[in-house]
Amino acid sequence: MDTRFSCAIHALILISEAERPINSTAIAASVGTNASYIRKLTTRLAKAGFIASSRAAGGFTLTVPAQQISLRDIYCAVTDTDRIQLFDIHGNPNDECVVGAHIRPTLTDVFARQQEALERELTTTTLADCIASMRSRL
Repeated sequence: MDTRFSCAIHALILISEAERPINSTAIAASVGTNASYIRKLTTRLAKAGFIASSRAAGGFTLTVPAQQISLRDIYCAVTDTDRIQLFDIHGNPNDECVVGAHIRPTLTDVFARQQEALERELTTTTLADCIASMRSRL
């Protein structure tokens, strides 16, 4: 998992909490990256229907209530996938080794349980939950 996910959550919280539309330069300053990176993320978030941009207004606004946007929705939007891939298994274990012969099915089972737990958590946690957590720290 790369930083697109956390940067997208950061940007969406900032957009949600802004009193007026906020542009990619201001978002980038808060995230600590460059505006072109933010524009790539906001393009994906807009395609998913979470935000809209207006040249007249000069920035982005949230188009869906924060409590209706799950973290899984955000992840899928910025990674262009419907499936979260948390772990991979190395490709060439030695089948003549006792560990090598059994590592793939062992890890497949372990990783599947972890994957299911993560997907459940991301599905039930919303952008509004993240906003509430942030506000509790102020």
